[in-house]
Amino acid sequence: MGQSAEFGKFLKAMRSRLSPEDVGAGPTPGARRVPGLRREEVARLAGVSTDYYVRLEQGRNIHPSRTVLDAVSRALRLSTSEHAHMMDLLENCAGTPRSTGQPAQGVRPALRHLLEAVGDVPALVLGRRSDVLAGNGLAFLLFTDFPALPPAERNLTRWLILDPAARELFRDWKTVAAEAAGALRLDVGRHPNDALANQLVGELAVNSEHFRQWWAGHRVASRSAGTVRLHHPSVGDLELNFENLVLPDDPDQTLRVYSARPGSPSSDALALLGSLCAAAGQPRVIQADAPAAVLESGE
Repeated sequence: MGQSAEFGKFLKAMRSRLSPEDVGAGPTPGARRVPGLRREEVARLAGVSTDYYVRLEQGRNIHPSRTVLDAVSRALRLSTSEHAHMMDLLENCAGTPRSTGQPAQGVRPALRHLLEAVGDVPALVLGRRSDVLAGNGLAFLLFTDFPALPPAERNLTRWLILDPAARELFRDWKTVAAEAAGALRLDVGRHPNDALANQLVGELAVNSEHFRQWWAGHRVASRSAGTVRLHHPSVGDLELNFENLVLPDDPDQTLRVYSARPGSPSSDALALLGSLCAAAGQPRVIQADAPAAVLESGE
């Protein structure tokens, strides 16, 4: 029942962000009591009856055909990530509830070796819910010392949204934090019965007004690459590119690597940060899912 309600809420949120002008219909007569397209307008664009679409939003028809879903997706102007999220929600409406117990994620030795091999650039291994499973010393000096945090707090999204230091570090904090919230919603859509994810959402909702607004808007986000602008207290301004590398045999773990354009001031700042990391005697690879006292050298 919960996921069928989520499916309907998602359709309603996507409908509310559109106007007739967005879909080429032009303004319609009469005052609109709520923002966005009317249900009958979405139904007409999707080529289904209004009653059928109403039942979809109410979660009373959770077995639509792929043709209908694709038509609704086009009518609502869904992105690739939003379409995938809609399909996840629908699958979890009709599917057998999954176990709420989730085994702890560990980092395979081969992935640790890959993490070490990326060289002198910041790199993290992110697991479910954006848990920080491992990283190199440069990444933890760039962001925060995740292995030193209590295990329940070693989560990139939690740190981004709740730690004041993250707001100071990211020059476009609101954009970065909103995307992290959108990625968390994708994860919850794929694994709706994950107790740890639901606990994280609850903590963020209680402690962040921004998160409550982003979550209420049903925003989803997924980027394989991008750029972040930072102001680091030790080395100043940096503009770094990042790549998210998902291994086909292990889709719940992502290697995220940050780099600077060669010869740029950001490259110089990153090199300076690397020298500070070396001076501190940090090991090349730290496994954050182990106790803080256990450091992995990668050897």
